[in-house]
Amino acid sequence: MFAINDVPHTRLNLLTGERVLVSPHRSKRPWQGQVEDLAPDNRPEYDPKCYLCPGNGRADGDQNPKYTEPFVFVNDFSALLKDSPDGQINVDNLLIAETERGICKVIAFSPRHDLTLPEMSIADLKLVVEVWKSEFQELAAIPWINYIQIFENKGAIMGCSNPHPHGQIWAQNTLPVEIEKEDQQQKIYFYKHGKSILSDYLDTELREKTRVIIDNEHFVALVPFWAAWPYETMIISKRQITNIAEFTEEECEDLAKTLKELTTRYDNIFNTSFPYSAGMHQAPVNLGEQAHWHWHMHFYPPLLRSATVKKFMVGYEMLANPQRDITAEMAAETIRNQSTIHYKEGANR
Repeated sequence: MFAINDVPHTRLNLLTGERVLVSPHRSKRPWQGQVEDLAPDNRPEYDPKCYLCPGNGRADGDQNPKYTEPFVFVNDFSALLKDSPDGQINVDNLLIAETERGICKVIAFSPRHDLTLPEMSIADLKLVVEVWKSEFQELAAIPWINYIQIFENKGAIMGCSNPHPHGQIWAQNTLPVEIEKEDQQQKIYFYKHGKSILSDYLDTELREKTRVIIDNEHFVALVPFWAAWPYETMIISKRQITNIAEFTEEECEDLAKTLKELTTRYDNIFNTSFPYSAGMHQAPVNLGEQAHWHWHMHFYPPLLRSATVKKFMVGYEMLANPQRDITAEMAAETIRNQSTIHYKEGANR
C-alpha cells in the first residue's frame, strides 16, 4: 500500500489493458501561466448563416426543414462512404491498405442555435437519446455495418466546426482500434467470471464512492480510476446492456437526466461552455453473440486550470503513455462540488 494521492504510480485501464502514469505531487507545483475566463457566448437563437439552423441551406445545396425536434441527415462531407469499392493494397506485407465502407450522419440536437446539452430541458434531451436509439437500430439493420459510433465534439478547441448543438454517428464495416481493445478485455473477463467487467467495476466504485459523481436508478457517472484527461468521466448503465437499442423508456429518461447534470457540472467548473469529446462504446453489430459487452459513454474534456488552459498530450504522453497530475479522486471531488444549476441560469436569478 502507498499514499495514492502523493506518490507517482501507474493505473491500469480495465477496458484497454493499457496504463496511465499518475504524478499527484506535480499538482502542487506553482502555476505561472495565465488564468482567465472566456468572452461571453452571445449566440442568437437563430443564425441565418448557420448550415444547421432550421430552414437554412447546407453546403451541398440541400435545405434543412424547419424542424422543431432533433434533425438527422447524412453528412455533406462524410469521412466514410457507403459505395466505396472493395479493394486492398499489399506490398511485401509491409505497405497494407484496405478500403472502408460506412455511413456518417449528423444530428442537430435542437433547432435553437444558442443552446448546448446542459442548457436543454430534460424532455428535449430525452428526444436526443431516443433519436440516438432509433438511428442505432436503423443502421444496425444494414448487414455490412459492424460498428456504430455515436459521439459529440463540443467547442472549437475540440475541432467543432459549427457551434450549433449537434453530434455525429459514424457506422462502418470494421471495428475501430479502441473498440477492438475494449472488446478483447471485456470478452476475457466475461468468459472467466460470468459477468461483465463493468458490472464488477461498478460494484467496487459504488462501495468506495470516492470517484462517483452521479448515482441514480439506472446510471452511474464517475471519474474512471484510470482517467487520463483532467476531468475525464464515464457514464455506465447499472443494468448490463450491450447497446442503446436495449434501453427502456425509463432508462432513456434517466440517461437524459444524467447527461444534463454531468454537463452542467462541467460548465460550472470554470463558468464556461466546457469543451469535450464524448461518445458511447457499445457492442458491435452483425457479428454474432456480444454478451460480454456493457454499454458506457466516455467524456474526454481538455480543460486543466481555467477556461483557456488546456491539457495537451505531448512529449512523454505521445511517445510513451498518458500521464496526469490531478488524480481521479481530486477530479471527482471538484466535479461533485459543482452546482447542478447552470452558471448562466444562476446569474439570471
